[in-house]
Amino acid sequence: MKHHEDQVLALAGVVQVARLVDQISRTGSYPEEFLTPMVSSLFKFDADTVEDVYGGVRNMKLGLHNLAALLASRDQPDGRDMMRYVFGMLHLERQFSANPDMAAVMRSRLEHTQFRAEHFSNHVQEICHSLSGIYQDTISTFKYRIKVTGSAQQLQDPANADLIRALLLAGIRSAVLWRQLGGRRWRLLTQRRKLLQVAHELSRQLGSV
Repeated sequence: MKHHEDQVLALAGVVQVARLVDQISRTGSYPEEFLTPMVSSLFKFDADTVEDVYGGVRNMKLGLHNLAALLASRDQPDGRDMMRYVFGMLHLERQFSANPDMAAVMRSRLEHTQFRAEHFSNHVQEICHSLSGIYQDTISTFKYRIKVTGSAQQLQDPANADLIRALLLAGIRSAVLWRQLGGRRWRLLTQRRKLLQVAHELSRQLGSV
């Protein structure tokens, strides 16, 4: 059961990013208590457990809640963009994981950003600006791009663009973790019922969002 919980938690990381990206692109707002753990996960290079990557299961409440909702209903009109973002991140993870040179560059730049974050600033917006640059220099060089839809006003805001790119980077990090734990896209279909059960159980333990 613990292995299934770890898989679901990592997948919830991808979904939490998708939900935050969707909200920022439409309204420009976001719950910082769920955004900060995703950004921080990029700097957890040697975490002992999956929970440690996110600073605890409670920080994944938004992702678990939305993962359970998506698994329970395959055709949610307001969840279609989220699903598109989720599968886009899973697709980009495969390209990223097949490029060890890019992974080495990203690790080096994340370590540099972590040092700056720890010593010069704790403001999430400034950190996201640096992470946005890393995303543009690495993931954005792939031919496949995730098309984010929403309010033109919000998407044209440079601060929102930084947040979205930083989050997508964190989502791909969660997708890497999910695959390392044995997650595969085809299992989202064949093991949907089991994943839904575990997501529901974890979500219920944490209460409503």
